[in-house]
Amino acid sequence: MTKDTAAAWHELAARDTVLLDGFHALKHALRFGAEVPLAVAADRAAALGLARDLAPDLHPRLAALLTPVPPRDLAALVPRPHPTGVAALARPAPRPPVPGRGPVVVLENPRHLGNIGAVIRLAAGTGAAGVVTTGTADPWHPAVLRAAAGLHYATAVDRAGGLDTLPPGPLYGLDPAGTDIRSVPVPDGALLAFGSERPGLSPALKERATGLVALPMREGVSSYNLATSVAMALFHWLSRPR
Repeated sequence: MTKDTAAAWHELAARDTVLLDGFHALKHALRFGAEVPLAVAADRAAALGLARDLAPDLHPRLAALLTPVPPRDLAALVPRPHPTGVAALARPAPRPPVPGRGPVVVLENPRHLGNIGAVIRLAAGTGAAGVVTTGTADPWHPAVLRAAAGLHYATAVDRAGGLDTLPPGPLYGLDPAGTDIRSVPVPDGALLAFGSERPGLSPALKERATGLVALPMREGVSSYNLATSVAMALFHWLSRPR
């Protein structure tokens, strides 16, 4: 790696950029409009081979963008090199979801960064309006971007200052004491709120909710994983008569 490449990386990393960790994160980010000022690859030929096989639409851009670096130098740039040997820096693009374009997933005070990333990936794949988090976890944290495979740029991802700053629309909170979600139609402009992994929804959010809905669950099973719960709720929305 040249001194110029290392200096450019460290300068960009010190500014308002986020780490795209791995080929797939870079692929998705580019495909959905991310601004990527610098990308590196420990094996540029292998990375371009992945592009030919998995993202031929992006091969010319990646050929122009990827800078080769030795594996040891890549390890000095990132906390944990991805198996694909690719890393990039991109400008973050937080934005609130636009109401009415599918449901908004609200994660109230989530704790597990990997779960947040998995939820963002679900929102992007299903066409939900976006993901809004509350609490201290940063939805643009590198671990979240890694779990989301760079799909932050395919949907709206933002952090709300509190319940009073959530997007408008009817709010349905997922709670075991709620009405079976299979009997509740979820409109496009709805908010689907999920509590943190252990305590669930806060009393304040329950009080604000238009209604509480529950996922079907076998007796004796205590809970689902957060991302699994979001997937089930979004599939219910997708399965409604059109």
